Amino acid sequence: MQVNRSTFDDVMVPNYNPAQMVPVRGEGSRVWDQEGNEYIDFAGGIAVNALGHCHPELVNVLQEQGSKLWHLSNVFTNEPAMRLAKKLCDATFADKVYFANSGAEANEAALKLARRFALDHYNEDKDQIISFKQGFHGRTFFTVTVGGQPAYSDGFGPKPGGIVHCEYNNLEMLAEMMSERTCAIMMEPLQGEGGIIVPDPAFVKGVRELCDKHNALLIFDEVQSGVGRTGYLYAYMGVDVTPDILTTAKSLGGGFPIGAMLTTDAIASSLKPGTHGSTYGGNPLACAIAERVLDVVNKPEVLAGVLKKEALFREILGKINDKYHVFSEIRGKGMLLGCALNEKYAGRSRDFMVAANEQHMMCLIAGVNVIRFAPSLVIPDEDIIEGLARFEKAVASVVAA
Repeated sequence: MQVNRSTFDDVMVPNYNPAQMVPVRGEGSRVWDQEGNEYIDFAGGIAVNALGHCHPELVNVLQEQGSKLWHLSNVFTNEPAMRLAKKLCDATFADKVYFANSGAEANEAALKLARRFALDHYNEDKDQIISFKQGFHGRTFFTVTVGGQPAYSDGFGPKPGGIVHCEYNNLEMLAEMMSERTCAIMMEPLQGEGGIIVPDPAFVKGVRELCDKHNALLIFDEVQSGVGRTGYLYAYMGVDVTPDILTTAKSLGGGFPIGAMLTTDAIASSLKPGTHGSTYGGNPLACAIAERVLDVVNKPEVLAGVLKKEALFREILGKINDKYHVFSEIRGKGMLLGCALNEKYAGRSRDFMVAANEQHMMCLIAGVNVIRFAPSLVIPDEDIIEGLARFEKAVASVVAA
């Protein structure tokens, strides 16, 4: 069957507006479309393809596990799930892991756990969840309400209650909002969709202290910032603040759908049999692939390499900005970077993304004012240099328009 971009408009629900080109093949940080045109991928499937496209080790484990066992349901356990959980616990603060299929599902589990833990240990009135404006935690109705972007949650009827939003990096405001009714704070240790906002270290430490003061759980949403993305296995390690619950997805599967919630023994005990579940969560195929991703990423040389690649990005982007004067700053950490547009180009991030695509370079946006790069953690330097050369042509075209 022959399909093309117009087929999408004929048969797909119109909640997306994808690019006109249709990718059909990828290798490393390069992608080819139906016409055979080559693109350099700085989008990474929205911070998902941590090892690029068709990494040989992931292809091998997919084929190997694919010939053994795909799915069982959680009536049974399986070896890849147990191995992956053990490695996640060994590498982090966690004692226990719950597997899901996506970041939203991992966050849903974290939020339900926080409420159940408060009910078990305190009282039914301790149900308030505080999150942050411009935060993003998923598209289920619970997680999109906790997320701090009303445009994503408005228009679907009454929202789940007991949820309030604070300004990110505003510790004084948070202190005023918190009380003994607060059961959890959910935050990204680096805001992704909200504009690639790096928090003040004192703010993160202050949030931890306020949670301790009010017997509230601190949930770090590391769906986008986790698995090496910031140059640490998880971003919490770089801010020296340990959460009570951590969620991870995106890069964890290297392109294969998987999510996980990590927590301690004491907190995990509130999810007794029957309190929560997932049909596909923890399936052996996803866990086998994620285990290999973790094995590859969690090496000192790979994590150090992420920071070296960040420096290369910043150096070249700085030269581009010296020439065209379009960015107010380059934000982010590791391979999660944002080019914030200055006042002259405010609101035009999509124009730059479209222009980049026309120059055969794939990138993202994070709101209307930030161009976002989330490439492979192991992208070769030559691909960074070539990709940014194409990006410079895109910038030049927007400036000249």
